[in-house]
Amino acid sequence: MSRNKRPLTDDSGEARELGAEDLKHFGSPHEVLPESLREKIGTRRRGPQKTPTKVPVTIRLSREVVERFKASGTGWQTRVDTALKEWLETHEPA
Repeated sequence: MSRNKRPLTDDSGEARELGAEDLKHFGSPHEVLPESLREKIGTRRRGPQKTPTKVPVTIRLSREVVERFKASGTGWQTRVDTALKEWLETHEPA
């Protein structure tokens, strides 16, 4: 029997440890949960942006900057973006 066909429980009903191969066969919460439960636990998916307003980039910042912004909680990347926009109002990038 192949790994992905193994039962999830043994003869006594104990669940076995799941591996990466097992998890490939699971659906996302959005796909498998009823709408009422998705709303309660916040797994609704955001729709596609009509006009993307941001561009994904990789940037290296000092540890201090990242730690200070992350310490401010969720949305820290948006606050970094806002800080950079404010800087651009009075400076020209070289």
